[in-house]
Amino acid sequence: MPALPAVPDGFTARPLSADDAAAVAELIVAAEPGDDTGEYPDPDDVADEWAGWKVDLGRDGVAVTSADGALAGYATVFASANVRDSFRVSLDGRVHPAHRGRGIGGALLDWQLARGAEVHADRHPEARATLVAGVLGTQPDLERLVAARGLTAERWYRSMERPLTDLPAEQPVAGVELVPFTWDRDEEVRRTHNAAFTQHHGSSERDQESWQSLFTGQRSFRPDLSVLAMTDGAVQGYVLAYVYESDARAKGYRETVLGQIGVLPGARGRGIASATIVRALRSAADAGCARAALDVDSGNVTGALRLYEGLGFGTVRTRVSWSTSLPPVAAD
Repeated sequence: MPALPAVPDGFTARPLSADDAAAVAELIVAAEPGDDTGEYPDPDDVADEWAGWKVDLGRDGVAVTSADGALAGYATVFASANVRDSFRVSLDGRVHPAHRGRGIGGALLDWQLARGAEVHADRHPEARATLVAGVLGTQPDLERLVAARGLTAERWYRSMERPLTDLPAEQPVAGVELVPFTWDRDEEVRRTHNAAFTQHHGSSERDQESWQSLFTGQRSFRPDLSVLAMTDGAVQGYVLAYVYESDARAKGYRETVLGQIGVLPGARGRGIASATIVRALRSAADAGCARAALDVDSGNVTGALRLYEGLGFGTVRTRVSWSTSLPPVAAD
């Protein structure tokens, strides 16, 4: 593990711990007016994310505290268990708005880059690694920081939303039945997801453990609002939906987040994705949700952006994936 970051005078760096979940949630909410992530996590949400990505907090997390012991910033490093095109290591963190501009963010990013290189060498030294940091359009200071450290803009994403009013009419697809998600189909949906995302940028295979820890095992997952498209008893496409109650409390309304959307390559071009999404929107509206949200890669090879715009979704924020590449680690 790299040495703790050298933080400015008056601040202290230490390993992150599970007890910091509440303070991290408070920091993210405090930063929301400026950062505009659309997220208002509670401590359980933060703990769920760390558990889902299996973050070893003592080794892969850092907390920076001010003189009074309050959390001034934090950083984590985590990675997918599997490798497709490269071993992707995510760099996540935030500095409290009251303490920005003092060098804390730069110290945390330097630590993340060093720790990310170690994770690469420890877990998949045979593969090329990509260290990735997400930067919202509302974070110009972070954009300058990652650019100064040699990261380059890799991919552009959009967060899209629409109200659950004036919904499109359902358009039946010949030979396709739309049904709610059921747990006996969980493994089949996982395999369908892996097949559907084979050529998607930055995606990696989801094994059973990571599938459940990141997707269907999440506390926010709503099987009753998720939809499967079936042909002859087999899953052809799916929409997995989530409702974050902490966001609902902060915003004053419930929102269904369509977290994973996919159709098998051989079943595309028939209107399955559109039909499945419309059913998911209508199910959410019937359940009392007021809005729907999703994220899309602007360069998605399936033309997803056009599909979502055609279904009434509009862009509400943008995010750029900034990255740096590391070659395979030479064997001793």
